[in-house]
Amino acid sequence: MAQNFRRLISRNIGSGGATVHTFTTGYHAIVGIRCANTNASASTNLRVYINDGSQDYYLIKDAPIAAGSSLELIDGGAKIIVQASDILKIVSTEDYVDAWVSYIDAIST
Repeated sequence: MAQNFRRLISRNIGSGGATVHTFTTGYHAIVGIRCANTNASASTNLRVYINDGSQDYYLIKDAPIAAGSSLELIDGGAKIIVQASDILKIVSTEDYVDAWVSYIDAIST
């Protein structure tokens, strides 16, 4: 079965948060999450989590990102496996975080 690489992008994520993606049928592998603080003068705190329909599971909670900096959440070849109905969410204390998520759609089981 071919593996399909996908990307998800969100702009200006703030305290209202962003539902970046609700995963559908089967299993998927998140292979990268990068969040950038686009403000030139203020830092922000970041929360990234997956909701499985009943609970929030944090990948990172209240991590500071300095002004003009970014944070890579998955590195060194790590992967996060998600399944149908899992929801990836990102929340920032300020309204100027951009996020780029890379994942593999419908991985073989």
